[in-house]
Amino acid sequence: MSTDVRVRFAPSPTGPLHIGGLRTALFNYLFAKKHNGTFILRIEDTDQNRYVEGAENYIVDALNWCEIPFDEGPGKEGNYGPYRQSERKHMYSAYAEELVDKGAAYYAFDTTKELAQARTTAEAKKETFIYNHNNRLTFTNSLTLKADEVQKRILQGDAYTIRFKPELKTLDMFDEIRKGIEIDTSLLDDKVLFKSDGMPTYHLANVVDDHLMKISHVIRGEEWLPSMALHVLLYESFDWERPKFAHLPLILKPTGKGKLSKRDGDKMGFSVFPLEWKDPTSGEISTGFKEDGFLPEAMVNILAFLGWNPGSDQEIFSVQELITAFSLEKVNSSGAKYDPEKAKWFQQQWFVHQDNAVAGAAFAKALQEKNISYGSEDYVSIVTGMVKERAVFTEDLFKLAGFFFEAPKTYDEKNAKKAWNEATNEIMSNVIKVIKATEDDSAAGLSAAIKGWITSEDMSFGKVMMPLRIALVGSLMGPDVFEIASMVGKNETVNRIETAMQKLG
Repeated sequence: MSTDVRVRFAPSPTGPLHIGGLRTALFNYLFAKKHNGTFILRIEDTDQNRYVEGAENYIVDALNWCEIPFDEGPGKEGNYGPYRQSERKHMYSAYAEELVDKGAAYYAFDTTKELAQARTTAEAKKETFIYNHNNRLTFTNSLTLKADEVQKRILQGDAYTIRFKPELKTLDMFDEIRKGIEIDTSLLDDKVLFKSDGMPTYHLANVVDDHLMKISHVIRGEEWLPSMALHVLLYESFDWERPKFAHLPLILKPTGKGKLSKRDGDKMGFSVFPLEWKDPTSGEISTGFKEDGFLPEAMVNILAFLGWNPGSDQEIFSVQELITAFSLEKVNSSGAKYDPEKAKWFQQQWFVHQDNAVAGAAFAKALQEKNISYGSEDYVSIVTGMVKERAVFTEDLFKLAGFFFEAPKTYDEKNAKKAWNEATNEIMSNVIKVIKATEDDSAAGLSAAIKGWITSEDMSFGKVMMPLRIALVGSLMGPDVFEIASMVGKNETVNRIETAMQKLG
């Protein structure tokens, strides 16, 4: 095997990519880039019965949205393609036959009915049915049939599978995250490697492809840990050098009990998919992190901390910083609990970190969709910079700053009653005079003029500032009231004060 680092993300196109799969892709990407290696996308579509239209494109779109693109894969052909297993099916039978010739596998002619009967018999005895060294000689296979009978059955087109015959021994393995693992291979079943429909099972295709693509490290989810012994035995049977294995921890429900699922997200109101997915069969639409307003940088940060710890207090990492800091030694073996509130915290940190122009462009688009005039993008950018520290998503900007674009239609009842009394209209009339007489309409100019007038009248600031904010905003929220007045302009400020006087006075 080459000393070059080559890793692969090998999803099955059976539906939308769960964030658990995306986390696996991210860790493979980070490991590859840390070691100047190659990140490969391989589509494992040997199970054509479960293939879902659009799922492959969804996988690619999700990787691109998170800005973790693959180096080799469908559409980016390298020297080890094709990168869809369905396009490689012609090569697997030879490897299955090689194992038969070596005595490491055998032909099995058992029918579905015979296997069902064996399973029923075992269940009647309250036993778990397993096809292995204990009973393989009681079935119809090339271990119990004569060689000429086996050939006759194959030539006449009888359906058969090729099953693996594990060597009975204590198998020592090593996982980069879980360290030493010891397995008694007598506990393994004789897995089907090649099916009667002429397609390999996942196990054979996976090992053959990893070998042919010169994969140096297999970094995958914990759910594949039980398959590690079979895969190591296959490498040994082929006399191939095995790659290094690393099995990532499960992503758990927010309660910490059980694997995170779409049902958990539906129940608690969060997404478990990176992008929106429309089921081509049912038409059901599942929302995605992107459509929920998450930034790709936040998504990557969220995923990185699901099972990995940098060993420092730093939590906000760019992709480049993650590449520098990442190592398999810092990946935990125990499950990683998904925390929706922590996910929002990462999003808020990255939202604030955005350039005002970038966040403002997204806000301008949202305003456009609401048919709200916003003047110029520069204006929107300035507004965004004034309020974004209190926002988590783009949609929050309108709640925080909608009054910069539209006069309030309603007023916060509780605060309006507190701010407005019988004398307020007269006070606001005088404020209007001060504003109109002020030549400097900057925030500083308006502040100096109005505060100067308040002081000269020996008046309490609250009697002016509270109703002024109510008039401009509709509530007591928002940035500096003079910044608001300067941004919307003197004429609009006066109009809003007059409207409030009519409605509240």
